[in-house]
Amino acid sequence: MIVAHTNENEYKAFIANKKNEALQSRIIIIKIPYNLKVSKEVKIYEKLIRQSDLKDIHLAPHALKVASIFSVLSRLKESKKQGMDLVKKMKLYDGEDVEGFKQKDVLDLQNEALEEGMSGVDPRYVINRLSSALIKTSTQCINALDVLRALKDGLDQHPSITKEERDRLLNFISAARKEYDEIAKKEVQKAFVYSYEESARVLFDNYLDNVEAYCNNTKLKDPITDEEMDPDEKLMRSIEEQIGVSENAKKVFREEILIRLSSYARKNKKFDYTSHERLREAVEKKLFTDLKDVVKITTSSKTPDMEQLKRINEVASKLISEYGYCANCANELLKYVGSLLNR
Repeated sequence: MIVAHTNENEYKAFIANKKNEALQSRIIIIKIPYNLKVSKEVKIYEKLIRQSDLKDIHLAPHALKVASIFSVLSRLKESKKQGMDLVKKMKLYDGEDVEGFKQKDVLDLQNEALEEGMSGVDPRYVINRLSSALIKTSTQCINALDVLRALKDGLDQHPSITKEERDRLLNFISAARKEYDEIAKKEVQKAFVYSYEESARVLFDNYLDNVEAYCNNTKLKDPITDEEMDPDEKLMRSIEEQIGVSENAKKVFREEILIRLSSYARKNKKFDYTSHERLREAVEKKLFTDLKDVVKITTSSKTPDMEQLKRINEVASKLISEYGYCANCANELLKYVGSLLNR
């Protein structure tokens, strides 16, 4: 028995050659699709990098993730499900919560596209482009934007892809860039907020207390004066509006939160702000909105004053010590987020 592997295009060329007809009946084909999960794609790249000349290069956080987003998107097939796009599909496949869909929908999506993963970007292409990015950079660090530029340049230099395919892949690079923009802003947000997790927890607990009082038609007690108070509608709406919950939909959303809370309580599970994907997003956006002007002024100032410079250095130090950045990519991230906030 001989075990061999090849890509689909080469196999089709082999089958099309009449000289190989005698072998066709003796071949058992096992189709193995490309990976379709972003988190696993990152691990594939990490393994390949450890085996390559790139192993001593610093890769900024999320650099491999944006490459993985691009690769996985190129392998997915459009769905006919209403409200489903490739980015949502990608997130659902990777186990993320997607509004309007459940993890049980994954099987339906897979059955809808049985050939999914049999075409798309090869991991080797990404590794080659990372090597190219290293040649072009003057530092020993590659960040997410370097990766996206390298992927785009590779398409420009690729002789065998059609214009339609090139345009399709460029759209996926744009989608990966859009995902990275949100990641970058959240990263800086967390670094700017002193004790981010604590701030998020306090905001979440405050929101939850008000939601419980609202749904149960009860009063809250001021922790200092013990005075009874109505639920803080302004606070609740300031959080809910971050994710587009309308005035008409607020009651249903709040009741859904309480149902989820009760479900966790019955299972003796802790319910925190990360337990509900949309609420997590709302809390994060609310924190960032409250801090946005500070971040914007601090990161985008061409001539920062002493106080701004001190804050920038503190945030950069936090990015380096807690988030895995080096001095170069931390500063690049701060400049990039500053430019995003000024758009």
